[in-house]
Amino acid sequence: MTLGLQFLQNTFGECGRPRVAWHIDPFGHSREQASLFAQMGFDGFFFGRLDYQDKSNREKTQQMEMIWRASDDLKVPNADLFTGVLPNGYNPPQGFCWDQLCSDMPIMDDPTIEDYNVDVVLSNFLKAVNVQAPKYRSNHIVMTMGSDFQYENSIPWFKNMDKLINIVNAQQANGSKVNVVYSTPTCYLSALNRANLSWPIKMDDFFPYADGAHMFWTGYFTSRPAFKGYERLSNNFLQVCNQLEALTGEAAIHGPYGSSSSLELRRAMGVAQHHDAVTGTAKQHVNDDYTLRLFKGWKSCEVVVSNALSSLTGTKENFAFCNLLNISVCPSTETSKSFSVFIYNPLGRAVTQYVRLPVNGAAYEVKGPSGESIPSEVVPVSKFTKEVRRNKGNADQELIFPGQIPPLGFSKFTVQKISAQERFFRTKVKKNPSIIENKFYRVDFDPDTGLISKIHNLEKKISLPVTQNFFWYNASVGNSDSYQTSGAYIFRPNQSQPLLVSRNVRSYLVKNSLVQEVYQNFSSWCSQVVRLYSDQRYLELEWTVGPIPIGDDKGKEIISRFDTNLQTKGLFYTDANGRQILQRKRNSRDTWAFKQTEQVAGNYYPVNSRIFIKDKNVQLTVLTDRSQGGSSIVDGSLELMVHRRLLYDDFRGVGEPLLEPGQYGEGLVVRGKLLLVLDTPEASADVHRKLGLQQYLSPQIVFSTGQGAPYRSQHGPTNQFSALRAALPDNLHLLTFAQHEPNKILLRLEHPFQGHESVNYSKPITVNLKELFSVSLSDFKETTLAANLPKDKMKRMQWKVQKDSNPTFEHGSSFLDPTSITLNPMEIRTFLATVQYRKNAEWDSR
Repeated sequence: MTLGLQFLQNTFGECGRPRVAWHIDPFGHSREQASLFAQMGFDGFFFGRLDYQDKSNREKTQQMEMIWRASDDLKVPNADLFTGVLPNGYNPPQGFCWDQLCSDMPIMDDPTIEDYNVDVVLSNFLKAVNVQAPKYRSNHIVMTMGSDFQYENSIPWFKNMDKLINIVNAQQANGSKVNVVYSTPTCYLSALNRANLSWPIKMDDFFPYADGAHMFWTGYFTSRPAFKGYERLSNNFLQVCNQLEALTGEAAIHGPYGSSSSLELRRAMGVAQHHDAVTGTAKQHVNDDYTLRLFKGWKSCEVVVSNALSSLTGTKENFAFCNLLNISVCPSTETSKSFSVFIYNPLGRAVTQYVRLPVNGAAYEVKGPSGESIPSEVVPVSKFTKEVRRNKGNADQELIFPGQIPPLGFSKFTVQKISAQERFFRTKVKKNPSIIENKFYRVDFDPDTGLISKIHNLEKKISLPVTQNFFWYNASVGNSDSYQTSGAYIFRPNQSQPLLVSRNVRSYLVKNSLVQEVYQNFSSWCSQVVRLYSDQRYLELEWTVGPIPIGDDKGKEIISRFDTNLQTKGLFYTDANGRQILQRKRNSRDTWAFKQTEQVAGNYYPVNSRIFIKDKNVQLTVLTDRSQGGSSIVDGSLELMVHRRLLYDDFRGVGEPLLEPGQYGEGLVVRGKLLLVLDTPEASADVHRKLGLQQYLSPQIVFSTGQGAPYRSQHGPTNQFSALRAALPDNLHLLTFAQHEPNKILLRLEHPFQGHESVNYSKPITVNLKELFSVSLSDFKETTLAANLPKDKMKRMQWKVQKDSNPTFEHGSSFLDPTSITLNPMEIRTFLATVQYRKNAEWDSR
């Protein structure tokens, strides 16, 4: 949004700043999205798609337009947004389509010709007006005139609309009260605002969306899981690229590795947000193009990161990026006896990152930034991984070590291969393990099935019986109830009970001083590693699924399911865009009497970062590494769909089944991670909020031979660096640190907690912007969220709300004290600042 709005501002000036958000085709609308639009300064939001039952109810009760109160935490009306549902999606009324793709008759207004049809057109149009008008509160209604691929030939459209306006308005002489004008969303919204009516409030979101009884658009929450994962990783790398570009300025853009910038990856990420991109609802060749654009953006940012690291370290290294570490592929580490590892942390607090590197030695010595010894272990590369990577790599081992990384900075580690026969036996392998544990967690495994059977939080002295397994839903091909099939958009299983991938698993334990991991084999195409590092307060499940077999002519939708004895009363909780947590109730909707027609698909919701279930004493939270669909279909159970492969199109526009051939044409293999947190409901947020941010902005690993030449340095090389003077507290998150224009930094700070969820962190936090960074920032100006308008210039429309005391609008003050900036729960504050870059010698001497 920031990139696009900056383009509009640079091209058209203030006249080009949009005031109304317009989502005619996206399918399902997030509460957090409305909150973000409001904070960007939008006055209103119109969209075309909502659930067919919801729409019917809203038409009957004149609630097609409303005030969407999109946050429980932000002060009213900062997250209030006028929201309207368009009457015909994004289509014109029936019979009024005039384009080369349309078949409707044009208006023939010459009474001397045989095809004269003004009377029919007039009658049909007034009928459409009279059908639509009672469904809306004001005497202004909107009619969208156009559709997909329209205005390819605009002349017949405008010619016929000119005629339509004339013939309808001419009837006012005969007493007609219908007046037709050309308009825009902004003009329409202004008319509604002047009407000075009171509007209903909406508090929940518009998920899930269905356009028929057996047509829930909940499959796309998971469709193309590899691309969803790549998109999330791409954003992670973009933020790293943005930060290093902003920290070093011209040195990052023009340096020893060439000239580049973050712009190409920014643009590719912007395109990837399209509602048929990250959703997984494009044709295969189109999705391939989205992937290629991201890949090219990565390459541009690799140049930026390399240039910036050279500037910060004072050495020109042979930097290498290994983007296949998840399948143990990295030529730089597989073939080298010694190498350096640079780990950059984009978070505003220090983190410990467990590094896993493919190697071909039995023992290594790892040293930290100050030459201190770092504990390390070597474990064998699993058979699972070797089967996935095929001939891409040849490492037999993985080197593991913990790296402590300062906030908004990097640490350099050196790795040297050594000969030490006694270290061969530090890692133990055991078949059919019964337990893994560290000082925080213990996990029990059923001796008969090999599955997880119980999880213990040893710190809190709480335990929960948990059985985790993989299942698959048999995708519907249509039946007597409905022709509807499962496809890229729509999830429709042919029965509510999923099928087990395997009742029992073959498993073995790999254990050493740093990690304990149980390798579980569910089938030839489904495996998992249950992993517990020595000092982590969560359990890691690394799943590998695919190629999903379809030799039985059955499309399959694979879920990871957790069954517990929690009494959840139909309730479960999912996030909205990684920020707010929303309560969900099975077979229910907050705003209308919902009739359930699909027991599974109708209860699925998007899970962008986490889902949890709880009772009074225990909460089980699962964090995802990409967007997935999830639900709680029965009490005490929680499931996430991780992969899907389907044989039929679902008739929503893709025009091909979701088969994803993968690199070898046999079907796509996907690997991902789920993180489990078991805690009390009162303390869970303290852990999962922090962990979620670390998932979202993981450290970036860069390699080199370790034999770099000096580069613009008057001192020795810098092995550790932080751009923050002190780490940020846990309830303050550095959301954005990027170059907005030459010598201007875009800075966003976020309070990542909601107001009710943490005794420790759900409280305001105050910070001094001038003392945050080691770069010199000055001339701070607060802006709207998208940075296209000074905050004190934002004046949004005021609205009356039903059954609510009307809030007093507080427009931004022109005075800003950068030494005392306070953020309340869920608040994001955005600033532009002037940056003065230091010379390299000053970086080095720090």
